[in-house]
Amino acid sequence: MKIGLTCYPTYGGSGAVATELGIALAARGHEVHFISYEHPFRLPHFLPRVYFHEVSIGTYPLFEYPPYDLALAVRMHDVVLAHELDLLHVHYAIPHATSAWIAKEMLREQGRRLPVVTTLHGTDITIVGQDQSYRAITHFSIEKSDRITAVSEWLRAETISTFACECPVEVIPNFVDPAVFDRSRHGTALRQELGGGLPVLMHISNFRPVKRVCDVVRIFARVRALRPCVLVMVGDGPDRHAAEEEARRLGVFADVRFLGKIDSVAPLLAAADVYVFPSESESFGLSALEALASGVPVVAAKVGGVPEVVRDGVTGALLPLGDIDGMAAATARFLEPTVWASASAAASADARARFATADVVARYEALYADARAHVR
Repeated sequence: MKIGLTCYPTYGGSGAVATELGIALAARGHEVHFISYEHPFRLPHFLPRVYFHEVSIGTYPLFEYPPYDLALAVRMHDVVLAHELDLLHVHYAIPHATSAWIAKEMLREQGRRLPVVTTLHGTDITIVGQDQSYRAITHFSIEKSDRITAVSEWLRAETISTFACECPVEVIPNFVDPAVFDRSRHGTALRQELGGGLPVLMHISNFRPVKRVCDVVRIFARVRALRPCVLVMVGDGPDRHAAEEEARRLGVFADVRFLGKIDSVAPLLAAADVYVFPSESESFGLSALEALASGVPVVAAKVGGVPEVVRDGVTGALLPLGDIDGMAAATARFLEPTVWASASAAASADARARFATADVVARYEALYADARAHVR
């Protein structure tokens, strides 16, 4: 099958999942064409059966804001025709689903019927989609998709509740490659470099306010008061400076490693002991899943779709949003050797049992076949 994939190419769960999906589909024999304004950050520069098509946005004095959604629609249309694609799969409702619908209507005028699959990832529904400026077009774009998927049961319910959707929304969760996120594949050198033999707490995100990175630092400060340890912060974004200042204010800056953006996080997760995840909103929590697959217990806020990923008391701990003391206590408990060993083994096994790449990608393949057979 020839599949067109569109996602946001920058750091974030939706782009990571879409890219990993494309790579997995290509490995299973499909031809995959990424269509976006930039090379996806997790996509190597060459893979068999994987192609990238850049969306160029023309400049014109009349356009104060260049119309990316229209340029994307035209590029989708052109790539479909040039490479005889069988289907478009877009990640994030707007503008991607909107652009796909425009491309589909253009193709219909030329006698081509092309199914569009839209995967919802979270903020496209919970934040952008509920903004009155975009609510109507988000609803329209969802309803016009041939198939709709959501990454968690929580997001499915939120979508139906928010937009009173009459169309079915199928839950296909995010996934993880067990071969990549395998703690046994990585040695101890990086762990020694990051922690110097001390326990390593870790957090990975885009440092937006929703991630509550200052809470991560506060949790770490409380744990460090109980026992020596280090905190590794991976990523960058608007709240990085605030997190650094909070670490200085609490007197723990010397034991916090701010590494910035790093594409390949598997070796880092293999060096971690506990993953700290206090986000105020998560439709799924891909980084938490990657931590679990690496045998790292996750301490998180009990929000959104996170309880569908982290098994409270088994593979991690779920606490009320903002409960810094509770999260610190849970983190310290997981640093006890016997508790950590049990949770680490359970985390790795559960991630592989429920979210392995092969199983989830097979569900997408079945969805594609059904969408092609019943295109509207």
